[in-house]
Amino acid sequence: APVILNIVNNQWAISSFMGIAGGLETTFASKAVGYGLPALRVDGNDFLAVWAATAWAEERARTNQGATVIEMVTYRGAPHSTSDDPSRYRPGDEHEKWPLGDPLERLKQHLIGLGEWSEDQHAAAEAEAAMEVRAAGKESEAIGTLGQSRPSVKTMFEDVYSTEDWRLVEQRREVGV
Repeated sequence: APVILNIVNNQWAISSFMGIAGGLETTFASKAVGYGLPALRVDGNDFLAVWAATAWAEERARTNQGATVIEMVTYRGAPHSTSDDPSRYRPGDEHEKWPLGDPLERLKQHLIGLGEWSEDQHAAAEAEAAMEVRAAGKESEAIGTLGQSRPSVKTMFEDVYSTEDWRLVEQRREVGV
């Protein structure tokens, strides 16, 4: 199939290190070779590397050359979800030691170095983006869900598990529904 299969290797699943899935013995991209799929492994915090790898894979897909696997190596610094406490399974300052850095800051510094961007342009772009997100949020809240009025908070707990998990019971109790 002409598809792009992205593996976001953020080093951690919920509560488990990627090494559990064999990530220390070999790369996830190299596993694609065993299935006859071409694969790339890129620095997922480098916008230009991700863009180039995706453009190559997109060209393969558009010309019916089959599937392509791209492993994007990055880092998940925040919790996986509201029920995740990463301090239980990794050091609290681990994300600060991640060598690949913040992707937005890296791209910003690269463009500034080329003379194509500035701190002032960046601050203005951030302010504009924040304003657009707030406006879109307000617009979506006014519309509601599928044209209906705002749904009850209790609906976010429905149809999550076949039998209610203890974490869901606790979260439901915390919001009072």
